[in-house]
Amino acid sequence: MTTTFLTFVGDQCGKAEEAIRFYTSIFPNSEIKNITKYSKGEAGGTPELIKHGVFTLNGVEYMVSESNYKHHWSFSPAVSICIIHRSEELIQTLFEKISSNNGQIMVPLEDYKGEGDYGFGKKFGWCEDTYGVSWQFILSD
Repeated sequence: MTTTFLTFVGDQCGKAEEAIRFYTSIFPNSEIKNITKYSKGEAGGTPELIKHGVFTLNGVEYMVSESNYKHHWSFSPAVSICIIHRSEELIQTLFEKISSNNGQIMVPLEDYKGEGDYGFGKKFGWCEDTYGVSWQFILSD
């Protein structure tokens, strides 16, 4: 089994619970399955931070943690969550919600036909949400 594990560190530390509550509120068939917080005095975090969490987006499981250690890395657009769906309305709605609230659009969600066609869908878009996580959106055939 493989799963995506999101680690919120640096400026994103302390925002994991807000992020997964937002994600599960906008994706269908989604839920927070478990959140375990750090114990007082436990290495790696404080009681308000998520030590380990599990949530699903449209039935796909993700794991999450956050750490207040001084890490020399954070999220990178080189790794993103890719949403592929046949519903143009769903792709458009999710793209707008995820890129809003201080998110960053890296590639606008547009039709790609003919020149400039990426070859893997009718529409493509790429953005980063307010929590620093990158997302790609593909409208499939």
